Amino acid sequence: MTTSTKPGDRGPHATQLYLNGVNRSFDGYKAINDLSIYIEKGELRAVVGPNGAGKTTMLDIITGKTRPDSGEVVWDNAVDLTRLDEAGSARLGIGRKFQKPTVFETLTVYDNFLLALAGDRGVPAALLYKKDKSDADRIDELMETVRMTDHRFRLAGSLSHGQKQWLEIGMLLAQDPALLLVDEPAAGMTDAETMRTAELLRTLAGKHSILVIEHDMEFVRALDCKVTVLHRGHVLAEGSLDHVSANPEVIEVYLGR
Repeated sequence: MTTSTKPGDRGPHATQLYLNGVNRSFDGYKAINDLSIYIEKGELRAVVGPNGAGKTTMLDIITGKTRPDSGEVVWDNAVDLTRLDEAGSARLGIGRKFQKPTVFETLTVYDNFLLALAGDRGVPAALLYKKDKSDADRIDELMETVRMTDHRFRLAGSLSHGQKQWLEIGMLLAQDPALLLVDEPAAGMTDAETMRTAELLRTLAGKHSILVIEHDMEFVRALDCKVTVLHRGHVLAEGSLDHVSANPEVIEVYLGR
């Protein structure tokens, strides 16, 4: 059984996020079981596993939505994430995208980006806010990154499912997160949209650390990154997709199903 090495073994300055010996139970069910995993700065990582493997609970723990029963969750080798809530983790630069896209469907693509820009966007600020050139330039840059420039004046509700996913990724990028947690982005996409999404995430890696939860193995292959396989809340195997796909335990509990 393969587990992640400690960040100090890889060079502490390269580690963005580290979970060590994390456990979490719900009504006697152990959703996370002695989980250890690290994500390096700028790394693109895919996490796969059967239903009930603990993938969503892991994201909940990283973002402060769920507290672990025990174990370490460390950000940037300095911050104990178990002491923070979701707002606190977001302020650190941890951004999360859920499976179902959540965009403002009655607003244009451009206005969605405007609302997502980092900074004070409470009601009083929104009423007094005046867009400046730096905001306009940033929105143009974000739209180009996620290839939404030609759709800037379209209502978000009129976009395809894949386009809504890209818009939400762009809105997440507007907050300039250090780490993106992306939950099953390829779900419901066409084959072309799936490959385009993989290309987008590959281009974002390096500037951002990205952890992707996914079931679509073709999408994972297109990501061309290190893969972590979870089973019963524990790391079952890690490595390239070809490496983990050849693991007999992975075949038995996940790929063979």
